[in-house]
Amino acid sequence: MPNDIDRMQEDLLAYVFANMADAVCITAKNGEIYYANNSATKLLGLGETSEGRKIWEVIPFTEKNDILIQLFIDAVTQRSDIHSPADYVNNDGKIRRLHVSVTYMEGSGNIFAIVIRDLTELVRVNSAFERYTSPEIAKYVLHTPGGEKQGGQLRDVSILMSDLRGFTALSTKLPPDTLITILNHYFEEMIAVIRRWKGTLIEFLGDGLFVVFNAPNDDENHANHAVSCAVEMENAMKSVNDWNALNGYPALEMGIGINSGPAVVGNIGSDMRMKYGCMGETVNLAGRVETFTIGGQIYISERTKARITEELFTSDEQSFMPKGAKSPMKIYAVDGIGDIHIAHRDIVMSDVARKVAVSFSTVTGKNVDAEKYSGHVVKISDDMRYAVIESEAPVEAMRNILLDIGGPLYAKALSNDGGQITICFTSKPDCFTKWIEALR
Repeated sequence: MPNDIDRMQEDLLAYVFANMADAVCITAKNGEIYYANNSATKLLGLGETSEGRKIWEVIPFTEKNDILIQLFIDAVTQRSDIHSPADYVNNDGKIRRLHVSVTYMEGSGNIFAIVIRDLTELVRVNSAFERYTSPEIAKYVLHTPGGEKQGGQLRDVSILMSDLRGFTALSTKLPPDTLITILNHYFEEMIAVIRRWKGTLIEFLGDGLFVVFNAPNDDENHANHAVSCAVEMENAMKSVNDWNALNGYPALEMGIGINSGPAVVGNIGSDMRMKYGCMGETVNLAGRVETFTIGGQIYISERTKARITEELFTSDEQSFMPKGAKSPMKIYAVDGIGDIHIAHRDIVMSDVARKVAVSFSTVTGKNVDAEKYSGHVVKISDDMRYAVIESEAPVEAMRNILLDIGGPLYAKALSNDGGQITICFTSKPDCFTKWIEALR
């Protein structure tokens, strides 16, 4: 009876080893292969010619396999245990990502037990997960206990929102493949900056970016990093537009808004589909602050400004009344922080050849107001981005307006100094260039 039990145990053990997903090999103390299960035979391409060969001799001799071959040699010659990741190029030239464990079984015939786990598919899935979310979120979900479960926490964060000016109108004029190429290059440049400053990309908002600082990873200097990130992002637009010009694509302009405060961050959704999100008044106000910017401009809230511990350089202060608030909220145009500054271009204004009459309306939200105003364009900037309108219209700073020039010309009022309204064009119709030429 004991012999029968022993045979049953041996048969069961042999069955388990033979059908394991992990590759298992037993070698002599000199590395000669005694046993290989089905997974090892398949992974290492073992056959009859492998009998009596050492474990490192069955590995294709290529430069990319040097680390794996040396790992086996070191384990055998040093009689040591080794646990290490390694790349493996098989006989078909395909690269596998492995985790190799070599254990020296002293006292059991002085053999080596080798267990090889193929991580190729897991690495591929993790890599795809990082690309479809962000490395910070992927690490949080995969490596934090309970990181994949629903739930959130209240954290003090800084929210950065960016948006390309006039890109919606531009997108209707570009082929889809060109549009995607331009956006992908722009996003690639911006995301590289965001990662350098410890930001976590929550999601793409069309042509915009929604970034949080101090979640999921801790960052006590999140306000400093958010503003520094914004300044570097604006400076990186030169590289973006140099590349666009080289490839015959139009130039882009980006505005950025930042707000700081408490927000709920965590996994939002259902058991069927979840995402790592961020919500609350702080997020909503960051989006509102961003809407006041023009291309090349950064506005931060007074809440963010209060958290800045480095030297901050601002050039403008405005205020607006948030929805449901009892008092106005101040926002500040940022020129720089610490040692980094926005590389501003000087605005050079010239008188127009003759005053040109224009009619325009103010814009509230996404709706054009019914009342129309009249005025005259009296100055235009050399880069055709700015103009001055002479008008008695009660247009305050940061207000969007729509001019009728034979097509919809959108602009943002930057100031109103005694009936001299300085505006920045934000979205231009096809007839814009011809209209400008007439002014000049």
